[in-house]
Amino acid sequence: MAEKTALVESFLSCHVCSETFRDPVSLGCNHSFCSSCLQTFWEQSKNTNCPICKRKSSKDLLVVNFALKELSDSFAERQKAGSSETEKGEKKVEVVCSKHPEEPRLFCMDEERAVCPVCEFSLHQSHKVVPVEQAVSELKDLLKSDLESLQDKRDKYKGVETTYNAVIQVSEKQLLSTERQIRAEFIKLHQFLKEEEESRLAALREEEEQKGKTISREMKSMQEHISSLSHSISAVEEELQKHNVPFLSSYKATQSRARVQSSLSDPQLLSGALTDVAKHLGNLSFRVWEKMKDQVHFSPVLLDPNTAASWLYLSDDLTSVRRGDKPQQLPDNPERCSYSADVLGSEGFSSGKHSWEVEVGDHPDWLIGYTKESADRKGEIFSSPEYGIWCLTHHSGEYTNGAGETVRVEKNLQRIRVQLDYDRGEVSFYDPEHMTPICSHRDTFTEKLFPYLNIGEAGDAKTADIKICQTRRFHMLQMFCGHLQDLLKEQNSLRQRLMKPLGRTNLPVQAHLQRFVVDVVKMLLDFIQTLEEKLTSVRCSPSAIDRLAQLNTSLAQLLAHVADVESLSNQVLQRKEAHSSKQSDSSAG
Repeated sequence: MAEKTALVESFLSCHVCSETFRDPVSLGCNHSFCSSCLQTFWEQSKNTNCPICKRKSSKDLLVVNFALKELSDSFAERQKAGSSETEKGEKKVEVVCSKHPEEPRLFCMDEERAVCPVCEFSLHQSHKVVPVEQAVSELKDLLKSDLESLQDKRDKYKGVETTYNAVIQVSEKQLLSTERQIRAEFIKLHQFLKEEEESRLAALREEEEQKGKTISREMKSMQEHISSLSHSISAVEEELQKHNVPFLSSYKATQSRARVQSSLSDPQLLSGALTDVAKHLGNLSFRVWEKMKDQVHFSPVLLDPNTAASWLYLSDDLTSVRRGDKPQQLPDNPERCSYSADVLGSEGFSSGKHSWEVEVGDHPDWLIGYTKESADRKGEIFSSPEYGIWCLTHHSGEYTNGAGETVRVEKNLQRIRVQLDYDRGEVSFYDPEHMTPICSHRDTFTEKLFPYLNIGEAGDAKTADIKICQTRRFHMLQMFCGHLQDLLKEQNSLRQRLMKPLGRTNLPVQAHLQRFVVDVVKMLLDFIQTLEEKLTSVRCSPSAIDRLAQLNTSLAQLLAHVADVESLSNQVLQRKEAHSSKQSDSSAG
């Protein structure tokens, strides 16, 4: 009777939660599961395969097994009614043979069941038959291994849960700190920027709310998995306490359920869980430059606090960094550099030319340059191109190029200029005082590069902080030149589209417009070439910036006029073609 009950219980048990079916659904492979258990399993495994046979199923083809539901509900009620008898702890010896009711002493490992040594022994001569005690010992060892796997899985989920708790705490601190800094920035602005201030704060809170929801959802998932694994562990532990024959009768189902859960993928921390401080604080004043031109201070590189090692302390404006005496309590999120005292810039580059300057003073130990996005941030690596780092190094009074080669300089460097030409595969370093070359790296870049700093101990040096320089005039010139070049590309495209319809019409404005466009483009190209030559020095006159701004506006107006003429010429062409079509139809008639 007990064997039949166990068989029915096994038939009516979900292989995911190990409990009697609740709202069972059947897949195309005829395996059945609780509806909620199946949905959770699919979400975690990120596929729609059957948990048992791994056959792919479709969410749209789930079939509610009403017959199995009624049978499961009925069995659950009967089990509940008979639970009082179970609690009495009555132990019954399962009878294997009706002729020989004594407790069996042999177990067939091939058929995985106890056998009668009198009636059935001859039927199992070719099978592996061992004493029950040996079978119990071996099978319990296997189940203990599964138990250890479940416990290890639970520990991993608990570890991720702990990290998420740390992320929540740091994220809350970041929220308060970021909000305070945003308010401090906006206090400096005039009243008409109040709306901009509230907009930034709203964006910050919205991001925090969205990331809070994401973390809460992940935390809930972690807790559900921990609960499910704990339940399975309890089930396995209870199974291990059973007497020999009852254990042999039910261990297989318990083992199967345990292994299904053991096959779940390990928990993973989501990237981007921390507040994107750089997005909210980075270049904040510069982004409102159109409204507050006289207060613009642009930093070409912003340090990303979510990548900074725990030994490093960043300034509120994210432009300077120093090495502290003790590490901070920070979560080991995927973006963070956890082995070396590194910090990355908040923005990476995958094309174009980029430059920035760093004030190093008399700091004795630093590395400055670029690193590829996929460089290892958790383990020990060397700061060399082989490991995806192109840098200039200063250590023990010696300058090296990161590849182990000594770099000779005329005097100790107080400031370093770093230039990246991504398309040409070149990272160069200069003394910005006279733009004297220091060293350069040539390579083939295949992924995004991020500004990279490594800070050692300052010791007795006067300079403890390594600071990104805010060279307003120089970078505004760069910005204007880049903007003008983009507009010129757009203008050339418009000119080509414009000349095509004009060439097919008799508009008298064609020749005049062509000469006008060519003259303006030539003037702008000459001026940009002159400015690019001046970009090798930071001693550019302020009038150059004003002239650039005027040309920027003039070129935008020119593009608008060209677009208007293009539209007009297209209309004329359409009318001409329509008129020609009517004349052709009249002639044919």
